[in-house]
Amino acid sequence: MQKKAPTNTTTPSFNQHLLIDTTPLPSSIPAVPEIGTSSAPLLSASYFIGARCKPYNDDFMQCKTEANGTGEVDCLKEGRKVTRCAASVLEDVNKSCLEEFRKHWSCLDDNNQQLWQCRRWERPLNKCVFEKLVSVVFSGYGGSSTWNIS
Repeated sequence: MQKKAPTNTTTPSFNQHLLIDTTPLPSSIPAVPEIGTSSAPLLSASYFIGARCKPYNDDFMQCKTEANGTGEVDCLKEGRKVTRCAASVLEDVNKSCLEEFRKHWSCLDDNNQQLWQCRRWERPLNKCVFEKLVSVVFSGYGGSSTWNIS
Protein backbone atom coordinates (compact mmCIF):
# COMPACT_ATOMS: atom_id res chain seq x y z
CA MET A 1 0.00 0.00 0.00
CA GLN A 2 1.42 3.33 -1.06
CA LYS A 3 1.24 6.41 1.11
CA LYS A 4 -0.63 9.35 -0.35
CA ALA A 5 1.11 12.65 -0.70
CA PRO A 6 -0.12 15.32 1.72
CA THR A 7 -2.88 17.49 0.32
CA ASN A 8 -1.55 20.64 1.99
CA THR A 9 0.27 22.66 -0.65
CA THR A 10 1.44 25.55 1.51
CA THR A 11 5.16 25.90 1.91
CA PRO A 12 6.41 26.15 5.49
CA SER A 13 8.09 29.45 6.25
CA PHE A 14 9.96 30.92 9.16
CA ASN A 15 8.24 33.83 10.86
CA GLN A 16 10.42 36.25 12.80
CA HIS A 17 7.61 38.29 14.32
CA LEU A 18 7.39 38.53 18.07
CA LEU A 19 4.10 37.24 19.42
CA ILE A 20 2.94 38.71 22.71
CA ASP A 21 -0.04 37.35 24.60
CA THR A 22 -1.81 40.35 26.11
CA THR A 23 -4.23 38.25 28.16
CA PRO A 24 -3.80 39.36 31.77
CA LEU A 25 -2.90 36.76 34.36
CA PRO A 26 -5.46 35.99 37.05
CA SER A 27 -5.19 38.19 40.15
CA SER A 28 -4.31 35.09 42.21
CA ILE A 29 -0.93 34.94 40.46
CA PRO A 30 1.39 37.65 41.83
CA ALA A 31 3.10 39.90 39.32
CA VAL A 32 6.87 39.73 39.25
CA PRO A 33 9.31 41.52 36.94
CA GLU A 34 11.76 39.51 34.89
CA ILE A 35 15.26 39.22 36.34
CA GLY A 36 16.77 40.75 33.21
CA THR A 37 20.24 39.27 33.31
CA SER A 38 22.31 36.99 31.14
CA SER A 39 23.34 33.47 32.02
CA ALA A 40 26.77 34.41 33.41
CA PRO A 41 25.52 36.28 36.52
CA LEU A 42 22.92 33.56 37.09
CA LEU A 43 25.58 30.86 36.91
CA SER A 44 27.88 32.86 39.16
CA ALA A 45 25.16 33.20 41.81
CA SER A 46 23.56 29.79 41.24
CA TYR A 47 25.02 28.22 44.38
CA PHE A 48 23.64 31.06 46.51
CA ILE A 49 20.30 31.07 44.70
CA GLY A 50 20.01 27.33 45.27
CA ALA A 51 20.81 27.68 48.97
CA ARG A 52 18.40 30.50 49.72
CA CYS A 53 15.60 29.50 47.34
CA LYS A 54 15.51 25.75 48.03
CA PRO A 55 12.09 25.77 49.75
CA TYR A 56 10.54 27.71 46.84
CA ASN A 57 12.22 25.48 44.26
CA ASP A 58 11.00 22.39 46.11
CA ASP A 59 7.42 23.72 46.18
CA PHE A 60 7.57 24.54 42.46
CA MET A 61 8.94 21.11 41.52
CA GLN A 62 6.38 19.35 43.72
CA CYS A 63 3.59 21.35 42.07
CA LYS A 64 4.86 20.45 38.59
CA THR A 65 5.11 16.78 39.55
CA GLU A 66 1.58 16.74 40.92
CA ALA A 67 0.19 18.71 37.95
CA ASN A 68 0.87 15.81 35.54
CA GLY A 69 1.93 17.84 32.53
CA THR A 70 -0.03 21.04 33.14
CA GLY A 71 2.49 22.58 35.55
CA GLU A 72 3.39 25.46 33.26
CA VAL A 73 -0.06 26.91 33.90
CA ASP A 74 -1.00 25.40 37.23
CA CYS A 75 2.27 26.32 38.96
CA LEU A 76 2.71 29.95 37.88
CA LYS A 77 2.26 31.18 41.44
CA GLU A 78 5.04 28.91 42.73
CA GLY A 79 7.25 29.81 39.76
CA ARG A 80 6.84 33.50 40.50
CA LYS A 81 8.03 32.89 44.07
CA VAL A 82 11.17 31.22 42.70
CA THR A 83 11.80 34.20 40.40
CA ARG A 84 11.33 36.72 43.21
CA CYS A 85 13.68 34.75 45.46
CA ALA A 86 16.39 34.54 42.77
CA ALA A 87 16.04 38.28 42.12
CA SER A 88 16.47 38.99 45.84
CA VAL A 89 19.67 36.92 45.95
CA LEU A 90 21.11 38.80 42.97
CA GLU A 91 20.14 42.11 44.56
CA ASP A 92 21.80 41.21 47.87
CA VAL A 93 24.97 39.93 46.21
CA ASN A 94 25.14 43.09 44.09
CA LYS A 95 24.74 45.29 47.18
CA SER A 96 27.26 43.47 49.37
CA CYS A 97 29.83 41.95 46.99
CA LEU A 98 29.52 43.85 43.70
CA GLU A 99 33.21 43.92 42.79
CA GLU A 100 33.79 40.20 43.47
CA PHE A 101 30.52 39.24 41.79
CA ARG A 102 31.25 41.28 38.68
CA LYS A 103 34.76 39.83 38.33
CA HIS A 104 33.45 36.26 38.63
CA TRP A 105 30.55 36.55 36.21
CA SER A 106 32.66 38.54 33.73
CA CYS A 107 35.21 35.73 33.80
CA LEU A 108 32.44 33.18 33.16
CA ASP A 109 31.14 35.31 30.31
CA ASP A 110 34.62 35.52 28.77
CA ASN A 111 35.40 31.80 29.24
CA ASN A 112 32.32 30.11 27.79
CA GLN A 113 30.70 29.56 31.20
CA GLN A 114 33.49 27.20 32.28
CA LEU A 115 33.59 27.35 36.05
CA TRP A 116 37.04 25.81 36.31
CA GLN A 117 38.48 28.76 34.36
CA CYS A 118 37.21 31.21 36.99
CA ARG A 119 38.19 29.65 40.32
CA ARG A 120 40.53 32.60 40.89
CA TRP A 121 37.50 34.93 41.11
CA GLU A 122 35.12 32.39 42.67
CA ARG A 123 37.02 32.14 45.95
CA PRO A 124 36.85 35.87 46.78
CA LEU A 125 33.15 35.92 45.82
CA ASN A 126 32.37 32.95 48.07
CA LYS A 127 34.33 34.51 50.93
CA CYS A 128 32.51 37.83 50.59
CA VAL A 129 29.04 36.26 50.39
CA PHE A 130 29.65 33.95 53.33
CA GLU A 131 31.08 36.77 55.46
CA LYS A 132 28.46 39.38 54.60
CA LEU A 133 25.29 37.47 53.74
CA VAL A 134 25.32 34.00 55.27
CA SER A 135 25.50 32.99 58.88
CA VAL A 136 26.12 29.30 59.40
CA VAL A 137 24.06 27.61 62.08
CA PHE A 138 25.35 24.14 62.88
CA SER A 139 22.51 21.77 63.57
CA GLY A 140 23.14 18.06 63.56
CA TYR A 141 25.63 16.25 61.36
CA GLY A 142 25.50 18.27 58.15
CA GLY A 143 24.78 21.74 59.47
CA SER A 144 22.54 24.30 57.82
CA SER A 145 22.79 27.89 56.72
CA THR A 146 20.53 30.87 57.16
CA TRP A 147 20.71 34.07 55.17
CA ASN A 148 21.10 37.43 56.86
CA ILE A 149 18.55 39.71 55.28
CA SER A 150 19.28 43.33 56.02
